[in-house]
Amino acid sequence: MSALPRKSDLAPHWALDPDTVFLNHGSFGATPTAVLELQGGLRAQMEADPVRFLDDVSKELWANSLEVLSRFLNADPAGMAFVTNTTGGVNTVLRSLEFSGGDEILVPDHSYQACWNAVDFVTGRAGAKTVVVPIPFPVESDDEVVEAVLSHVTERTRLAMIDTVTSPTGLRMPFERLVEELQSRGVDVLLDAAHGPGIVPLDLGRLQPAYCTGNLHKWICTPKGSAFLHVRSDRMERIRPLTISHGASVPGSVEESFRLEFDWQGTNDPSPWLCIPKSLEYVGGLVDGGWPAIMEQNRSLALAAREILSEALGTPLPCPDSMLAALGTVLMPEGGPVATSVFDGDLLHTSLLEDYGIQVPVFNWSHHGRRYLRVSAHLYNHIDEYHYLADALRDSA
Repeated sequence: MSALPRKSDLAPHWALDPDTVFLNHGSFGATPTAVLELQGGLRAQMEADPVRFLDDVSKELWANSLEVLSRFLNADPAGMAFVTNTTGGVNTVLRSLEFSGGDEILVPDHSYQACWNAVDFVTGRAGAKTVVVPIPFPVESDDEVVEAVLSHVTERTRLAMIDTVTSPTGLRMPFERLVEELQSRGVDVLLDAAHGPGIVPLDLGRLQPAYCTGNLHKWICTPKGSAFLHVRSDRMERIRPLTISHGASVPGSVEESFRLEFDWQGTNDPSPWLCIPKSLEYVGGLVDGGWPAIMEQNRSLALAAREILSEALGTPLPCPDSMLAALGTVLMPEGGPVATSVFDGDLLHTSLLEDYGIQVPVFNWSHHGRRYLRVSAHLYNHIDEYHYLADALRDSA
């Protein structure tokens, strides 16, 4: 193998290891140095006087973050709350709702396993049913996905958990159509936007999902532990935070109670959420055209990357270009064992990291009986990095 490939001209804005070919932004994100510096300053300010910071200073900054994020997503600020990650947001909704025996929750078989597990937990406890929707993969069109999901709706369907972009397969779901079709049939949608803000256009004011939760530490590049939960106004009374705290005993309207309960759940470091305005402004200012241009640039790079990798592996593209965002998944050649647990590492992943310095996920997706390799594309990446990975895959074959 040759020397490590170049990174993009924007890479110096991030603190990533120069000796690692980092092609896995999708797992945990990566935060620019300027945003980390702001977080460090906020933490220093908090430790200088924790009481004043948490009781006074942070409240104003918190309210500003809620407002800025709501504008970015065209969402109702009254229904916006912060959570640490999307899995926590999914659990918050599921654990708040009451299900009965015979109720059904739809889960596509591309769903993130942690969130799928949360659905199984609440249906199992209530005697309800998790209805798993098989989504073809490879898939040829949005219509296949929509038809598959709608064909599993029954009079007992209470909720559908739908991804914006699927984690194991990098599939941009036709979530706009699914939200409209499902909710027109009386089925509330819990929109899993873990890969949402900053990777696909997300207009909650237009979509009006009953519930939406998404990460900000991924594509928006805030510090780790920054995510949101948005609840539509007619569903706010149903949803309580996972941690019941002081706000539960304060009288007020539904909107006031929602704000009080979600904004204070106990002592925590609020700095990841307080950095949201800075991340949106700073990262959005790195490319002419702002966030729309960033999403298109990252998508174009991911499209090119999966072409390169599919050719190297000799496997077909699993979906049309229209069903891809900034995550590009390719099929690994068939054959060989498929791990049954997400905690079991993949030998190829380990080899790529240890032998070539490449950080890229290789998914063993037991629900499909296949292995997938998924690459991410963000502003610090360069096309040469994907050619380097392709060469490493050929060497490892």
